[in-house]
Amino acid sequence: MTTAIHVDHLTRKFKDLVAVNEISFEIGKGEIFGLLGPNGAGKTTTLAMLSTMLKPTSGTAMVNGMNIVHNEDGVRKSIGIVFQDQSLDEELTAWENMDFHGRLYRIPGEIRYQRITELLNLVELLDRKNDIVKTFSGGMRRRLEIARGLLHRPAVLFLDEPTLGLDPQTRNHLWQYIATLNKEHGITIILTTHYMEEADRLCHRIAIIDHGKIIALDSPANLKDGIGGDVVTITSSDPSAIVTVLNEPWISRIEQHDGEVTINLQNAEQHIGSIVTLLNRNGIAIESISIHKPTLEDVFLSYTGKTIREEEADGKANMRMYQKMMRR
Repeated sequence: MTTAIHVDHLTRKFKDLVAVNEISFEIGKGEIFGLLGPNGAGKTTTLAMLSTMLKPTSGTAMVNGMNIVHNEDGVRKSIGIVFQDQSLDEELTAWENMDFHGRLYRIPGEIRYQRITELLNLVELLDRKNDIVKTFSGGMRRRLEIARGLLHRPAVLFLDEPTLGLDPQTRNHLWQYIATLNKEHGITIILTTHYMEEADRLCHRIAIIDHGKIIALDSPANLKDGIGGDVVTITSSDPSAIVTVLNEPWISRIEQHDGEVTINLQNAEQHIGSIVTLLNRNGIAIESISIHKPTLEDVFLSYTGKTIREEEADGKANMRMYQKMMRR
């Protein structure tokens, strides 16, 4: 596998806060690589360093064979970025936003015209090329930003929470565009997300980040297979009692979290009756019970002991703490 990105013990500190903590990984050319985790986990900070917008505190990284510290210009010319926050000029038209970006990269006029036409057609915005961006929906703006990021033919495309805040239908539409870009144009894509379904559907491999550290890295299928067996989820008014009662050898893991109990075991359908009998015998009321195959949410829970919703709350608290520190 030819390497597009090589990261070695990359670290970024903000005073006493370690946002990214000695992470290491490689991304192959033509791969879709996901950074999965809640807000404040270090995803956006990692992208900021790899795109030369933020200097690392320590460690090294190479993007397209160029060092992110010693060859910033070379890295920037070879990458495209779609930021988490919108960066379009709302008072310009779609075409004018694209054209301005092309001029910044000194793309000759004739080539610029051809590429803008092709890309606006790709993201189904060619018929809106002369419309002012402030009239666009959130999904249309996201598609335009992706088109703009591709205008200078980057080898690597960074997508920072590309579908954040979009409705499910628009999000699904954008997933199709991202998969098409990768498959038909061979673009290496690294995206950050806290949507489990997004990572599972798009990524060839996923790194799960928790508190600035990579705690798991593999393909979605391998990560889910690593949990093993089935997952039983039980909702009850007394989840701690369930954990105490269900001490059986055929249970490989049992966790209490977010008002629920999650049980990992093989052949759940053979044991579900025993689980219900044990709980009823001990006077523990069951509000709901379900069986499913492992998901990335289960993987995250297995590695962190929390659901991503709980980690999301912790991440937001950490970000508020960091913002207060930076204002001092």
